[in-house]
Amino acid sequence: MALAVPGSAALSSAARAADADAAVNGGFESGLSPWTCTAGTTVTSPVHGGASALRATPEGSDNAQCAQTVNVRPNSQYTLAGYVRGSYVYLGASGTGTADVSTWTQSAPDWQKLATTFTTGANTTKVTIYTHGWYGTGAYYADDISLTGPGGTTTQPPTVPTGLRTGTVTATSVALSWTPASGATGYSVYRDGVKVQSVSGTSATVSGLSPSTAYAFQVTATNDAGESARSATVTATTPARSDGGGTELPAHALVGYLHASFANGSGYTRMADVPDSWDVIDLAFGEPTSVTSGDIRFNRCPVSECPGVESDADFKAAIKAKQAAGKKVLISIGGQNGQVQLATTAARDAFVSSVSKIIDQYGLDGLDIDFEGHSLSLNTGDTDFKNPTTPVIVNLISALKTLKAKYGTKFVLTMAPETFFVQNGYQFYGSGKWGGQDPRCGAYLPVIHALRDDLTLLHVQDYNSGPIMGLDNQYHSMGGADFHIAMTDMLLTGFPVAGDAGNVFPPLRPDQVAIGMPASVNAGNGYVAPAEVTKTLDCLTKRTNCGSYPTHGTWPALRGLMTWSVNWDRFAGWEFQRTFDSYFG
Repeated sequence: MALAVPGSAALSSAARAADADAAVNGGFESGLSPWTCTAGTTVTSPVHGGASALRATPEGSDNAQCAQTVNVRPNSQYTLAGYVRGSYVYLGASGTGTADVSTWTQSAPDWQKLATTFTTGANTTKVTIYTHGWYGTGAYYADDISLTGPGGTTTQPPTVPTGLRTGTVTATSVALSWTPASGATGYSVYRDGVKVQSVSGTSATVSGLSPSTAYAFQVTATNDAGESARSATVTATTPARSDGGGTELPAHALVGYLHASFANGSGYTRMADVPDSWDVIDLAFGEPTSVTSGDIRFNRCPVSECPGVESDADFKAAIKAKQAAGKKVLISIGGQNGQVQLATTAARDAFVSSVSKIIDQYGLDGLDIDFEGHSLSLNTGDTDFKNPTTPVIVNLISALKTLKAKYGTKFVLTMAPETFFVQNGYQFYGSGKWGGQDPRCGAYLPVIHALRDDLTLLHVQDYNSGPIMGLDNQYHSMGGADFHIAMTDMLLTGFPVAGDAGNVFPPLRPDQVAIGMPASVNAGNGYVAPAEVTKTLDCLTKRTNCGSYPTHGTWPALRGLMTWSVNWDRFAGWEFQRTFDSYFG
């Protein structure tokens, strides 16, 4: 006993001596350095300890993260802890080399301690610790953040990476991966002898490449002590451009809405009976239990209303068959009768949860937002589309970002606004600087802008529309190619919002844009004959057959066409589908 106690005490003292706080300025007593914050500042009240704390305010497209990268030792255990207050506040660590960790609180009206532990990987010498709030919520506070464990040191450069190999090669990108290098905290990627990228992991995708071009790649390993020699070279040749990118759409796509929850004069069409020409099939519609609940339900058309409706099992099997053939099947939310207003964070969270259930239940590829009527409008004083403040806008942006993050890069996100909510923003935005305007004018613009990097397709409904002013400052009306050309030119060129040259809505990529048209005279106001569809496509993709409207470019990569609907096109003998097929082949 007498021998055991001193030995135990000595071991405990040694363990405590080896541990250190790897976080620098975790109490924010020296300002924000070395933290990197997107929307943070230091305050003197409230504080948990010392004289300062962090205050950060998330916006609709920013969770106000503050992070710093710290030195650690491989194969070592660390405890990350800190004190926070506010709603939806997170504390976590990434780049651990094992399982990244995070912890959070939904509501902390006073200081609350958050803590989590992790063990570093065999080659991990740096870890990033962070705190952040949630999109569109109020300000949060953080203080006295610590990372307790063995201190980290680096004395020599890492070894040379081995096993460099190519993965997926597209017309504009090459995926690379390699074997981890001992002692590395990061890697540099070289293309044709020039450093083009720095990454923390053992893979990278080099983008911005030219089609039909040969490239040579090497990688090096880095840490605080320096950079290794370059790896062996691998080469790759990009193919000619033939596809639409990460969501695997064809270069030109046909999008259609399938009446899946109701019947009308067009009749019911089974999923298995949708022809192969349709690349994206939007299930119409998921609707809320009430306008402001955010709780979305998708109820398939009952047998009493749709005598030919298939069973759930056959419906799901047909979806899988479409996906196996390279098609995308989405749930479309809203429609003419499905008003959705995410006015509260509770409605936002219910939206995310309920839409996820629908996607998971039917194995869908993504989501289409078809908010119409009074779903979106802007509060008085909300005049900057880049920094919206209206809750229904901010919460929708937050919800869509959450869904995109949950399902990953292959998640298909599309939108089908009416012209009133998009192009009409060229003249009017919200209630205007002096009030009196329809607050719905241009109300989709902040949503589109905030999601433009995540948006697969925007197909504005160029139908059921009043006259809209184009970039030629002339009004254009439905019924011919001129209207579609003018409306699409605005999306691909960009335009000053509410006539303010200092507040320009940037153009979308042509592969993000499809033109929305009715499939037949029965489908909606604004039907145009096949010849007018062809004129529209000729003008926008070839700059021929344009008529009187002066376009601002030529966009051969224009993604394609959208129509309401598959059912109405079937009713009309597949005229719209045949027009698309004959043009794009």
